[in-house]
Amino acid sequence: MNKKTLVIGASEHIDRYSNQAVRLLNKFGHNVKALGVKNGWIETTEIEVERPQDDDFDTVTMYLNPQRQKDVEEYILSLNPNRIIFNPGTENPVFAREAQEKGIEVENACTLVLLRTHQY
Repeated sequence: MNKKTLVIGASEHIDRYSNQAVRLLNKFGHNVKALGVKNGWIETTEIEVERPQDDDFDTVTMYLNPQRQKDVEEYILSLNPNRIIFNPGTENPVFAREAQEKGIEVENACTLVLLRTHQY
C-alpha cells in the first residue's frame, strides 16, 4: 500500500471531495501531498500553493475542471507519475491522451470509491 499521491485542487472545505480524498488517503495509510490555490490544512496534511517537486508520485488525483488543468498539465507530466485519476467532472480526453502517450496510466474514476472498494 502506501502509494505516494498528489491531490491537485485540494481545499480546506470539509464538504469538498478533494478534502474527503485527502482524509481518506491518510486513513488508508497513503503518503499524501495536497496542492491548492490557498495555503491551509486538511487534518495533518498541509495544502501547498507551491508545486511539490517530488519525483516519486505514484498517483496524481485531479480535482480541477479541464479549463483549470491547463496551468498544471506540463507540471504533472514532468512528475511522471504512474497514473492520473480524473475524478468526476475533471475528465480531460486531450490531456489524458497526452499522458498515455508518455506511458502514464489514466483512469476516469472516483478516488473515494476506489479507496473504499480497495481498488486504489
